[in-house]
Amino acid sequence: AGPAVPEEIRRAADEFESVFLSEMLAPMFEGLQTDGLGGGGMGEEIFRPMLVERYAESITRSGGVGIADSIIRELMRMQET
Repeated sequence: AGPAVPEEIRRAADEFESVFLSEMLAPMFEGLQTDGLGGGGMGEEIFRPMLVERYAESITRSGGVGIADSIIRELMRMQET
């Protein structure tokens, strides 16, 4: 199974994957128009990026897309040398 992964490396890799996913998800929400009760306006402009970040964090916590695992492998390899 290999050596245990230090918590700092796991946390850094997960944070990187979340930031990456957030940047990839953000354009999907830019073109959405919301109107009506509780939708749209300045409030949504302010809070939409936070919602996208939470989506990205949720995807990462659910196993992500493999970016964090690749980063961990590389960081562990770099520590061995």
